[in-house]
Amino acid sequence: MSGPAPWRRSAREVAAAVRDGSLSPGDAADAGFAGPGARFEGEVHALLASDASARKAAAARVPRDGALAGVPVLLKDNLCTVDHPTTCGSRILEGWRSPYDATVVRRLREAGAVVVGKGNMDEFAMGSSTEWSAFGPTRNPYDPSRVPGGSSGGPAAAVAYGLVPVALGSDTGGSVRQPAAFCGVYGLKPTYGRLSRYGLVAFGSSLDQVGVFARHVGDVAEVYRAVAGPDPFDASMLEGPAPDVSGWGQGVRGLRFGWPANLWREGVDGAIVSSLERAATWLERAGAMRVPFEFLPGAFGVAAYYLLATAEASSNLARFDGVRYGLRVPSDELATLYTRTRGAGFGPEVRRRILLGTYALSAGYHDAFYLKAQRARTRIAQEYAAAFARCDLILMPVTPSLPFRLGEKTDDPLAMYLSDVFTIGANLAGIPGLSVPMGLEPGGLPVSVQLVGPIDAEPLLLRAARALEAEGDERRIAPGHEREFAWPGNR
Repeated sequence: MSGPAPWRRSAREVAAAVRDGSLSPGDAADAGFAGPGARFEGEVHALLASDASARKAAAARVPRDGALAGVPVLLKDNLCTVDHPTTCGSRILEGWRSPYDATVVRRLREAGAVVVGKGNMDEFAMGSSTEWSAFGPTRNPYDPSRVPGGSSGGPAAAVAYGLVPVALGSDTGGSVRQPAAFCGVYGLKPTYGRLSRYGLVAFGSSLDQVGVFARHVGDVAEVYRAVAGPDPFDASMLEGPAPDVSGWGQGVRGLRFGWPANLWREGVDGAIVSSLERAATWLERAGAMRVPFEFLPGAFGVAAYYLLATAEASSNLARFDGVRYGLRVPSDELATLYTRTRGAGFGPEVRRRILLGTYALSAGYHDAFYLKAQRARTRIAQEYAAAFARCDLILMPVTPSLPFRLGEKTDDPLAMYLSDVFTIGANLAGIPGLSVPMGLEPGGLPVSVQLVGPIDAEPLLLRAARALEAEGDERRIAPGHEREFAWPGNR
């Protein structure tokens, strides 16, 4: 077999090779485990579950004519699968197996993809660093002393170091885009209601959305095409077909991108500001037009988000009681069984958010907190709508900082929550956002920018991302960097 090693190939290249018979689905599925997985997984800890026999069985069932034929995919461990446990990174679901596949998982399989395992995550998707997994943290592939972001840190890290070319995560307040930025890969949070949530274990039902990780823009588009669209099992889906993203390479001439520079005048790392300037220059060079304007500061969104998300989490996680499934700590008294099971099964961050949400929904506080946050959410959506009356998409940071060190923010919940200051707005408004890698800063850490658009703007976001990808195709691993990751262009 000529050409680059299978683990270095894009998902589209893998699928083409499987379709023409030059690569078997089994070899494609195993390539990442035999190559970078063998070298880096022990240190990075991106995986929670991987079964070689399940991988082989899945590869044997691959339809060779599928758009994703033979493409290995890693799933965040809050997506239900029949062939791997679904733990949500929590002791309360340790070893639990779902009797069905999530809709997006079923659609991946129908397109020919091979599910190779489940990725590590913050427990029940509550976190921004993947340090709150009950099974140990994931580390950043570029610097193991730093976090990969969260809560989908496992899938992001696995795509970054070459275990798989694409992965699925979930994004409630930035949990796809932020780890994508910290790990230097693409991360799409689609329009709310375009990817089914059936089989996604709920955190905040009005905010959760399945998202896509990849090392190449075209792969993001291919996976989105395979899994998006109406689902009768999810009542929150938008009507009609999902937008057509097949024109992701059509260019950006005449596109207007918003430039809300007030957002990064202070408190944003200089390397990120430089990457924004570089991205704006590249988009202008490709024919797009910059539209400067002032935009609503994200601090208001943080307050609204953490009231709404914790309130919904309090309701959603009430089902984990030790009675129906998962962990049970026996007791003769039902109330004691509940408290002992939840005390043993839930970690500290999940307990914190359940308590915050229960308080916000309690009698006497519901109007003051929850309803006020809902009104703020409406105002934030209106601010985005007003911005999109002036431009087609917005260029902004994904995060205020580069990847921070393990343990740096675990004792300061507010500092951790502020990591999401630039991402939560898209979830509150139900609009799509895309994290775009812009190379490595001088210290060797990934740096990224974010593109945000109105409802169903995925085609525009991908076109703009491709314009940036085309300008940056020559970027490589930083000089002297000893690791050999599958960075875009480093194939």
